[in-house]
Amino acid sequence: MKPSLLASALSMALVLPLAGTAQAAVSLTQVGHFAETCSDTEDGGCTEIAAYSKTAQRLYVTNGTDNKLRILNVSESGALAPMAENSGVVSEIDLSVYGGGPNSVAVYGEWVAVAVQADNKQSNGLVLVFDLDGNLERKIKVGALPDMLTFSPDGRYLLVANEGEPSDAYSRDPKGSISIINTQRNWLVKTAGFAHFNNQGQGKGSAELTGDVRIFGPNATVAQDLEPEYIAVSPDSSTAWVSLQENNALAIVDIAKAEVTDVVSLGFKDHLLLANSLDVSDKDDDENGGINLKNWPVLGMYQPDAIAPLVIDDQVYILSANEGDARDYDGYSEEERVKDLELDEAAFADFLAEKGMTLDELQANENLGRLNVTTSHGDDNGDGKFEKLYAYGARSFSVWNSDAELVWDSANQFETLLKQFAEDDDMDVWEDSRSDNKGPEPESITVGEIDDVPYAFIGLERTSGVFVYDMTNPAMPQPVSFFDLEPAGDISPEGLMFVKEGAHNWLVVTSEVSSTVSIYEVSVSD
Repeated sequence: MKPSLLASALSMALVLPLAGTAQAAVSLTQVGHFAETCSDTEDGGCTEIAAYSKTAQRLYVTNGTDNKLRILNVSESGALAPMAENSGVVSEIDLSVYGGGPNSVAVYGEWVAVAVQADNKQSNGLVLVFDLDGNLERKIKVGALPDMLTFSPDGRYLLVANEGEPSDAYSRDPKGSISIINTQRNWLVKTAGFAHFNNQGQGKGSAELTGDVRIFGPNATVAQDLEPEYIAVSPDSSTAWVSLQENNALAIVDIAKAEVTDVVSLGFKDHLLLANSLDVSDKDDDENGGINLKNWPVLGMYQPDAIAPLVIDDQVYILSANEGDARDYDGYSEEERVKDLELDEAAFADFLAEKGMTLDELQANENLGRLNVTTSHGDDNGDGKFEKLYAYGARSFSVWNSDAELVWDSANQFETLLKQFAEDDDMDVWEDSRSDNKGPEPESITVGEIDDVPYAFIGLERTSGVFVYDMTNPAMPQPVSFFDLEPAGDISPEGLMFVKEGAHNWLVVTSEVSSTVSIYEVSVSD
């Protein structure tokens, strides 16, 4: 199928301006589409992250399943095609000789950097640096499980988030870290680690975690327990913010010093507040099509995956896609359903009295029983009964200031609007099978400016959709559009990237389940 024909057929179907908004409507038209051949789709697809070179007009796309990097040509209109055999450029690079598979790719100038985990994920991984034609220039050893990498805006630094996940038996838990590679000093590597947080309050050289940072892995030090996920860099290339997803925190890094200056808890979201209602069951009645947004005595952990910087009036903000993630290994699992926990009835007495419920009714499948929560928190006095319930993710996106303090959260807007679309517009965007487990799962986020207006694009993994928000006022972002990407062949967006190419504004979407990468032309109308 030709991408241009697919785009014209779907450009109107994808657009759904939100009712009652005064902002200009943002629309997407698919202009480029490429489906990767994936050898094994049992656990999902194989395309994850893409990076764009303005110099070469090419996309570089990771394929973790088949352990390769795909190179695609991008035409002036945004159409995608593999590199031609006579182009002198390989169409794909086999990475299997370097390790267990790529997790991320980034481009700056003439460099293409790829993060590759070791065959044994607990061992140190590599960053491979290629030229734009796919020729290897250097191999750089970094930390365990390099999960994401990005160049600083000035190109002087290449930053790598080394997640340091434990082994499945939890017998080996490497330290999480951030590798800071100086591209101007022969690619010298310095490591920003977390060892100085191991002995909090114990004298010189120790550092304090800020707030209730989740440190809960069996026998893990702070440095072992913290797991860097994603990096956002300030426009002046001096500061990095790193999401620590499992730990529900952000790390703040002085790049030049290669030093983590703070680790800040992101706190918890109170789902008893009216604006924070959510659907917690995939087994509730079908009277409302399985869509039942209610308030429950649950605290949400923000646990962002992707984060992105936003600059408004010279102030740097961090936007987060609050996906949520649990540790679930053979050697240790924190995940449990509410119905399988013993709850402290006194702690929930006020809620039960208000709703006229018994504790058994609260823990029924159609109520709170199916929701997945953590067992690492909530039993405050250690008596085996839970006084509080903590769920994974916040089902939202948030705005944080440079000190990692909450400025704004989208509350229940995603689920409320998806419910509206499903009921009023008969769109197949509600995934009730995920209501008990992180809901729509906001996973990816990027920022782009069109006609001097900043927009945030947030990808929802489980609904295969993208929300667009006007970010002119970071304390009160406004939703402007939603796009259902599945009719265009893109299922489960894993990575989003905004590209300005000449007169074009492109949103590049890499979707894992469909094993596709697409370019959408972004346009704005009054």
